[in-house]
Amino acid sequence: MAARAMANFSLGDLRLVAPREKWPNKEAISASAGARWIIDAARVYEDVGAALADLHFVCATSARTRDSVKQISAPQSAASEMRSRSAAGQKCGIMFGCEKAGLENDHTALADIIVMVPVNPQFASLNLAQAVLIMGYEWLKQEESGLLGRETEFDGPAREGVQMLRTRPATRGEMVGFFEHLERELDTSGFLRPPEKRPQMVRNLRNLFQRMGASEQEVRTLRGVVSSLVRAHRHRD
Repeated sequence: MAARAMANFSLGDLRLVAPREKWPNKEAISASAGARWIIDAARVYEDVGAALADLHFVCATSARTRDSVKQISAPQSAASEMRSRSAAGQKCGIMFGCEKAGLENDHTALADIIVMVPVNPQFASLNLAQAVLIMGYEWLKQEESGLLGRETEFDGPAREGVQMLRTRPATRGEMVGFFEHLERELDTSGFLRPPEKRPQMVRNLRNLFQRMGASEQEVRTLRGVVSSLVRAHRHRD
């Protein structure tokens, strides 16, 4: 499950220290939900020191300060520091403890900083995969690509904001054309009365529709709705 979390956030270097179960492990492949390339490439070490030997900067995740004279960082700050160091050519790693007891004091002593997640202080229990997920999320977020979600052959990953798939935002000219169409029919139906209130009513209607940030397709749909209502009214007449 940790490998699955890593794959979600573009992390691929999994190092295992003295795994309890035999490795490779077919159950780990199943639990990774398709992130098999991370499982297959995982490296196994006898001790923590060997696993960290080639790294320049190491973060240790923990829910306790462990009475250490050591910098403590939130996940976001730690990810930012690792990004900066990675850009400078340094190799960085994040150390996670076992599911049952976490990291030992001798392990955190090998780290440069301790990373603590802002959780409910009365219940600070995260499982291993959750901890990996949080750190992976903060790592990938530092790229600031703005991309969200899943990319498929039909569409790319989403971005924050309204998605204009196979359309585009309406131009001012298209919006004005719709306004004039609507107002013309409302004049005919007698809605924009009395005359002295018409200017304010028109402004209110335009502001209402302008706030929606309509697409070109939506403007054409709205004009179709107006035309359909007009035809139905005239048929009844």
